[in-house]
Amino acid sequence: MIDAICAETVMRKDYVSETINTIYFGGGTPSICSNEQLSGLFNSIKASFTINQRAEITLEANPDDITMEKLLFWKSIGINRLSIGIQSFRDEDLRWMNRAHNTNQALNCIEMARNVGFENMSIDLIYGTPTLTDEQWEQNVKQAIYLQIPHLSCYALTVESRTALDKMIQLKKTEEPDPEKQARHFELLMKWTEEAGYEHYEISNFAKKEYRSQHNSSYWQGEKYVGLGPSAHSFDGYSRQWNVANNALYLQSITANELYFEREELTPTQTLNEYIMTGLRTMEGLSYKQIENKWGREKTLSLQNSIKEYKIQGHILEDATGIKLSKSGKLLADGIAADLFFSEQ
Repeated sequence: MIDAICAETVMRKDYVSETINTIYFGGGTPSICSNEQLSGLFNSIKASFTINQRAEITLEANPDDITMEKLLFWKSIGINRLSIGIQSFRDEDLRWMNRAHNTNQALNCIEMARNVGFENMSIDLIYGTPTLTDEQWEQNVKQAIYLQIPHLSCYALTVESRTALDKMIQLKKTEEPDPEKQARHFELLMKWTEEAGYEHYEISNFAKKEYRSQHNSSYWQGEKYVGLGPSAHSFDGYSRQWNVANNALYLQSITANELYFEREELTPTQTLNEYIMTGLRTMEGLSYKQIENKWGREKTLSLQNSIKEYKIQGHILEDATGIKLSKSGKLLADGIAADLFFSEQ
């Protein structure tokens, strides 16, 4: 698989001509890769693309994969940001989520990363699980704040169909997530992080000053990107393409020196709706000037008409420059965005 992704890197080198400002090793568990594998992949990327010398380079890692040897190597090849799948600082939650690590490993890997010099760090936390009370959720968040983690990505537990959790719920072996509890946990999270000086810069993301994820922010701002590997998505500003998700088919196509992907040309209406969907999730919200420049003034006027009820309800805040979600609106972000979408003419 690593060899195939390296081969794809060469095949895709002309996809974007711009300098690469961020690299994100994710979409799975890249921390299980050997030093040789990761180095080979990184060298292939550097050989095929022009990389900004100050690029943000992130690696996703599980606590149980993190060792001092790996941390030192990651640092030596230029990785300067870690995204660690902590999920919880409570063993009960971790067992319920079937995670391979425990609380001690979670705490130790953060300390080791700091000792090696990884100051730019993000951790994932999950809320709304049946095992987590309001008080225990507070302990989790306050632990992250106490450890001075500069970036938090916090997600409500979701149940995907045909997963082990889905089957456990169907067999009545565990409770379903409680939407009211999840909403309450999210509201508490916004309160605690604000008090601790974090920017709630995107629905699920909280950062100390100058520690926003540059990579994810590029997605939300509609910038171009190239994705490598099975099911990876790419965007060139006008069209989107995505590689086949099946590993065997992906390997087969690379071996045949071709790439198996699907491609979609985006209409102006689709790009506007994507801007609404992603922009509304950010603390900056939607810019009327940007909408007028790219899609025309009539779209701004139509949007202003569509938000009237949400303004009355207090879910949307508006000024002369544009709109953004209030705290109550953030609980309804996806529904509000969908309601504001434009139809194809």
